[in-house]
Amino acid sequence: MKIIFMGTPDFAVPALCALLEAGHEIPLVFTQPDKPRGRGHKVTFSPVKECAISRNIEVFQPLSLRRGDDGIKSLEIIEEVNPDAIIVAAYGQILPREILEFPRYGCVNIHASLLPRWRGAAPINFCIMNGDTESGVTIMQMETGIDTGDMLLFEKCAVTSKMTASELHDELKEIGARLIVKFAENPDDYMKYKVKQNDEESTHAPMITKEMKQIDWNKTAVEIYNFIRGLSGEAYTFFGGKRLKVFSSGIVETIDSKLDFACGNGAALRLLEIQPEGRKRMSAEEFLRGMREE
Repeated sequence: MKIIFMGTPDFAVPALCALLEAGHEIPLVFTQPDKPRGRGHKVTFSPVKECAISRNIEVFQPLSLRRGDDGIKSLEIIEEVNPDAIIVAAYGQILPREILEFPRYGCVNIHASLLPRWRGAAPINFCIMNGDTESGVTIMQMETGIDTGDMLLFEKCAVTSKMTASELHDELKEIGARLIVKFAENPDDYMKYKVKQNDEESTHAPMITKEMKQIDWNKTAVEIYNFIRGLSGEAYTFFGGKRLKVFSSGIVETIDSKLDFACGNGAALRLLEIQPEGRKRMSAEEFLRGMREE
């Protein structure tokens, strides 16, 4: 099968590698434009671009697929390659109808949830934050709606009460790689038996903003515990007037530590691993020991 691959972050890399190893032809990869990162604002490549370069695959990085010269050029390039399918994995841009409908098998997305649950940009985070005990990957036919297309195949996985979003991410990216190879081996069979989603069962997982990452101590201890797991080190609160990132926590019955916080249901949450503003990641014991020594 001749494929154009569209993806950007680490989640998409195993799928790209698995398709190549299965013998499929991938002459072109689309990925997001290079961005400056870190304190030095050094321009870095996306993980997918790095993978593509290492495999001598041409890379195209349009600012938009829908507007201006980049949009026109993108469609022209796709028409010139004439792929059997466009495989998409966390690409980060909305595809216009003319691209969605061009390939023989259309555009096929590797989505990190069991659709129709958790449509949107952050399905892994919302799965964990809402205390789901099950997740998985859905291979779906893309259409103009956000994650609303027909389902082609899926695979489930269990979500434990201690699993973080980053841990689930790593499990799902491998499932996604395995499933997309299965699809590419027999696309006609999966297209023949595709299943429409039940829109009434859908839930939304929007992009997570900085404001959404602050811990709300009015929620229950279980809700906050899941919230912290679901943000994998991005959840934060304030302690002594300074921002405190929280990586892990545990529910306790009584407050007997400076890092125990009362929650909305009367229970308390103990912060176990944190990162104080301007300092390194550390255990609660290290932090409290430092406070005593100051």
